[in-house]
Amino acid sequence: MVCESKFLLYKALALSAGIVLVTGLTGCAEANRDSVTVDTDKGVLHGVETTTMRQYLGIPYAAPPVGSLRWKAPQPVANWPEVKQVNAYAKNCAQPASPFGQASTSEDCLYLNVFTPKGNGPFPVMVWIHGGALLTGESNDYDPTALVNQGVAVVTINYRLGPLGFLTHPALTAEGGGSSGNYGLMDQQAAMRWVKSNIAAFGGDASNITIFGESAGGLSTHSQIASPLASGLFQKAIVESGAYNLAAPALADAEKLGQSFATKTGCSDQSLTCLRNLPADKIIANSSAIQVGGTTLPTVDGKVLPLTLNDAFGSGRFNKVSVIEGSNQHEYSLLSAVTTDVTLGRPINASEYPVFLAGVVGSTLAPVVQGAYPLNSIETPAQTFDDVLTDAAFSCNGRKIARQLTANGATVYTYEFADKNAPMVFNIPPRPEGYGAYHAAEIQYVFPTTASKVYFGAPFTAAQTELSNRMVAYWAQFAKTGNPNASGLPTWAPYSVAADSYQTLAPGNVGPNAQFAAQHKCAIWTPGV
Repeated sequence: MVCESKFLLYKALALSAGIVLVTGLTGCAEANRDSVTVDTDKGVLHGVETTTMRQYLGIPYAAPPVGSLRWKAPQPVANWPEVKQVNAYAKNCAQPASPFGQASTSEDCLYLNVFTPKGNGPFPVMVWIHGGALLTGESNDYDPTALVNQGVAVVTINYRLGPLGFLTHPALTAEGGGSSGNYGLMDQQAAMRWVKSNIAAFGGDASNITIFGESAGGLSTHSQIASPLASGLFQKAIVESGAYNLAAPALADAEKLGQSFATKTGCSDQSLTCLRNLPADKIIANSSAIQVGGTTLPTVDGKVLPLTLNDAFGSGRFNKVSVIEGSNQHEYSLLSAVTTDVTLGRPINASEYPVFLAGVVGSTLAPVVQGAYPLNSIETPAQTFDDVLTDAAFSCNGRKIARQLTANGATVYTYEFADKNAPMVFNIPPRPEGYGAYHAAEIQYVFPTTASKVYFGAPFTAAQTELSNRMVAYWAQFAKTGNPNASGLPTWAPYSVAADSYQTLAPGNVGPNAQFAAQHKCAIWTPGV
């Protein structure tokens, strides 16, 4: 009340002097304006200033996708008339409990977080898309302090997951005018549009946006590069371990999975009324019904994704942006730990190796693969099995994408994260031989907890700290200029089909490696590429 009275007094004095106050703020907001009060297109936000940055947590970027909005494209959020305090993270999107995210049944989850350096900018902007098989994960697991200290603004986002984000179904296709699914990808695009429209008010540069993500966040980043609906929303992209699937299911195939999901949830009539009345926990419990190969995938729906990634990148029909494309040296060790090891209660042994190998590559190819990846005295059988899946799903697919993008006019920088002693950040049983440079291991190097270089309680060595510093600098410099090279950093050459060289990222070893394709036996997995 006092604040409002002060504003009215200021307004009266201004009018008496012939001055008109132009403001979209309430009186109190105007009178209390400070360095963390920001105008957006929907209302005024008030964030928090820490010793290192300004942060705005839990900003709604779209209307809650609940009720009749479940399984629809994200809709605009309503304006708010009063100043909104954004000083705490919002709820995460509905998902099961896992090592990669906290359990949630919330569908009201389309929120993002903004972290900026102090000062006026304009700052390059990095939009982080979390991983988790498009089934789990959350925006609040990542400390952006190190990146912000490099002079970039960082945005982390939530998006719909599992069946709530990626269900494809004939009834939804009919309602959607010929396509369905990919709601989570549309959420990401809505978040990018929000950034494009509002980030300048936070000091960000709306014309210099980099999207980046790991695992399913990397697959999402690839999908946005391939999506015509994302054209112009970003200028650069960083893909960390996101090349594990280049051939998403076609609409008709995904619709069959959706029908199976409906039946399993009790909606045997296949009606949208039944589906939209399902409780979120029942939807989550039946997530596996829409999965392909144990993971949630986007759909080639003809709208968000007109083509598979392989076809889009191979034909040159993608958004021409600069890209960092990379993978980790021992990707599959983590994934085996949460799948095969859980099923058996232990890693596979020597007698099981050929059986599991045939199960994943088929009986025809199995002898060839076993000849190329024989059991040996240096590795355990589980490590050899993980080598096969790392190369088949990640290393060689990523190289194929790099070659396709480069051949079609994009500038690409390739890397392999190769710290064989990377601290384990997930709560999973240890292996005596360790997990090497496992899937997601590089995240802690890009998002270190700056104060002590500790991530989830795992301390870095001095050499690991140096590697982290270099990776943060590379990522931030790429966001600034589209080129990761900067003074004081080892030179990182752009990828070329002829040189076929990767930048190794390992403690005490940051530099080019022209043997990547041979080391990962890409002639087997991507022949002729």
